[in-house]
Amino acid sequence: MRKLVYYVAVTLDGYIAGPGGEYDFYPVGDAEQAAAYAAWTNARYPETVPTAMRAARGLADTPNRRFDTVVMGSGTYRPALDAGLTSPYAHLRQYVVSRTLGASPDPEVTVVDGDPLTLVRDLKREEGADIWLCGGGRLAGALLPEVDELIIKSYPVVAGSGIPVFAGDFDPTPFAVADRRSFANDVTITWFTRR
Repeated sequence: MRKLVYYVAVTLDGYIAGPGGEYDFYPVGDAEQAAAYAAWTNARYPETVPTAMRAARGLADTPNRRFDTVVMGSGTYRPALDAGLTSPYAHLRQYVVSRTLGASPDPEVTVVDGDPLTLVRDLKREEGADIWLCGGGRLAGALLPEVDELIIKSYPVVAGSGIPVFAGDFDPTPFAVADRRSFANDVTITWFTRR
């Protein structure tokens, strides 16, 4: 069965973005450190690079390695939409969960205004690669019962406030550390599996 994997950058205090959706404050180290980190993550998860950036990163013809589907909330989709990119991950099947967006602005993007748990459970029953949950925090909180793995990119910065990695009701859900890797730019990636 396909897995739902939450692959996301997180601050030390548990936020995925600032109060206004900011994410440009994540420290990436000096130029050499940033390049090495980006090369490693892009090689491992090339499909998580937005379509508009793939050619510049040498990934234009790189096949998907882990995911063939992306699920995101409207807050995660909004920056691309505001920039005129109606299909930010054209190399993946794209689902946006939103009660406010209305009709999809692009035939390659499916807007789901219903229960995200039903969507993910249906997707898991299909044949294919894993499903990438790329944000946001409210959607992650709603989908927590179906999250099989977490890939947390922990950045050495405290945001103070913002969008939490999971927003929702109190629901302790144990995960086990499967692997961990540290980089010269002080970013740590930890892979967790549901217990």
